[in-house]
This record gives sequence, C-alpha cells and structure tokens, in this order.
Amino acid sequence: MTNINNWNLTGHEWAVDMLKKHVVNGTTRHAYLLSGPPGLGRRTLALRFAQALNCTTPVSAGIPCGQCRDCKQIEAAAHPDLTVIQADAEGGTLKVDQIREARKSLTLKPYMSKFRVAIFLRFQEANDNAANALLKTLEEAPSYAVLILTADNPEQLLPTIVSRCEVLRLRPLALEEVQRGLETRGLETGRAKLIAHISGGRFGYALRLTENDALLDKREERLNDLLTLLPATRVEKFKYADQLSKDKEAMRQAILFWLSYWRDVMLRTAQADTPLVNIDRNMEIEDMAGQLDLSIARKVVSDLEDTLIKMDRNVNARMLAEVLLLDLPHL
Repeated sequence: MTNINNWNLTGHEWAVDMLKKHVVNGTTRHAYLLSGPPGLGRRTLALRFAQALNCTTPVSAGIPCGQCRDCKQIEAAAHPDLTVIQADAEGGTLKVDQIREARKSLTLKPYMSKFRVAIFLRFQEANDNAANALLKTLEEAPSYAVLILTADNPEQLLPTIVSRCEVLRLRPLALEEVQRGLETRGLETGRAKLIAHISGGRFGYALRLTENDALLDKREERLNDLLTLLPATRVEKFKYADQLSKDKEAMRQAILFWLSYWRDVMLRTAQADTPLVNIDRNMEIEDMAGQLDLSIARKVVSDLEDTLIKMDRNVNARMLAEVLLLDLPHL
C-alpha cells in the first residue's frame, strides 16, 4: 500500500526511513548510490528524496507535501535546483561533457531551495572519462550539493566512487506486495497478478506495463517470435537477426523478454519451487522444460546474459543476434 509516511511509494520502507532520518536530523550525506535492477523505482525514490530535502511546506518533518511548487517541479524533473543526468537511451553511454555540465550547475548556490540536487541515472553507463570526472566532483562537492547515483549494482562502478557514497541496495518486492499496489490503483486482480509476476517484483516496471499496453503487446509478440525461431531454419534465423539488429533498443528489449522466459524454463527444468515470471505461458514453459535438460536451459540463459553484456560494450549487434539465434536449441 502507498502512504504519505512512505513518500507515497510502494515498498522500500527501510530506505525511505533511513533517508527521512537524514533529512530530519540534518545528517544528509553529500552522495548516495541507489542500486538494484532497473524498474525497481530508483529514479522515483531519488526524486522523492529531493522533494523531502527541498519541500517548503512539509506535511511533517521529512515528509514532502507533494503539492507545493517545489515538489511539483521536482516531480517533473523541471526544478531550477535539480539536475537529472543520464545517457541518451538505455544501454547508451553517459559522457564526460554531461558530467562537466552538471558540475558547473553544482558550483552555483541553490537558486530557490536549501539544496542543489544532481541525480545521475544508470551510472553504470558512464564511460571512463565521465566516471573520473564524477569522482573529482564528489571530492569537491560544496556543502549545499547532494548527488544521487543509480546503478544496477555497485560492483559496476569504480570502487573509489562507491566508497564516497552512502549505498542503499534496493531489492525487488514480494509479488503479493506489487499485486496489492496495482490493485489499489484500480487494476483488476487477474491483470494485477500477471503484471506483478512479469515485473519480477519491480514496481516501477509494473507501473510502466500498466500504463503502456504496447509494452505488453510487444512482449507477447517477442515471446511468440521466440517459439517460431526454435524450429526455424538458418536462413530464417539470419533474416530475423538482420531485422532485430537494426534497432538496438528493440533488440535489448526482446532479449530481456527472452531472458525472463528462459529463466522460467531453467527453473522448471531444475524443478525449483520458485514462482514463474511468465505465468500466462505456464503450459508451454512446462512443455519446453520437459524436452530439455538443465545444462541446455542454463546455457541459453547464459548466452542471453552474455549478449546483453556485449551489447553494452558496443559489439556488432547483427553478429550478436546471429550467434544467439543459431545457438538456440532446435525444438
């Protein structure tokens, strides 16, 4: 359930409590790192923290009103004392010029608030020059500046950056908690349950799925494609790889859908009790698991994860797609 004491967030109560105490006690650190898988609500938590720091009419100590001009501007990421820095697209590169630009704004005193806040989203996408530039910024940050980084996990960042941040490792929520959160927003039970499972406990991703029917349609399409590709000929696979690799963002999304599906197949092959993510595909997942042994399912999962890593390193997308599809088990 969302509530005002938890900054109207679903879950992550311990993180909200900790950040709230920093605001109330005046012990705010100059840098924070919010880590955890994408779609967990890292960006929303960062914005709520910025609101708590700069709200002019808090409901009570550490609890932003969400209604004053400052809160509304921060929510829209359009506040004069807030800078949000990220790569142009997910899986892109955060560049040194973007860090330098943010650094310039951080040297200025706050225009209308107590703190000047900079949020660096998906910082694992920073190139080496950008990471080193941020390190310098962290070392020289003025007292009124608060830097908030988000990343999938701290191990992706320079240890020297992580050591200068207060690290909050966010975890996926229980599926029941996500389902309840969706139901309070008016979703009917069956749909809320399906989306909770597909989200894997990531409430931010669950909300994106509820707000964007096209995303669920695209998932359906890509999973159908996967089933078509398993018995396909080499020529058909090459043709699909060519199409897929033309849009890197769409390719990344397809691989994420396939990875979620194959993890389910692997779990069923291993006869694990873990609930499936793709519960609407239960029958075919069970059927596929019955045709494979665990080592094959595990290899497909590993190949998909490896493809995502290589995409982040800008390895040729068409070659990656071809190798991935040709290595799929022939069913």
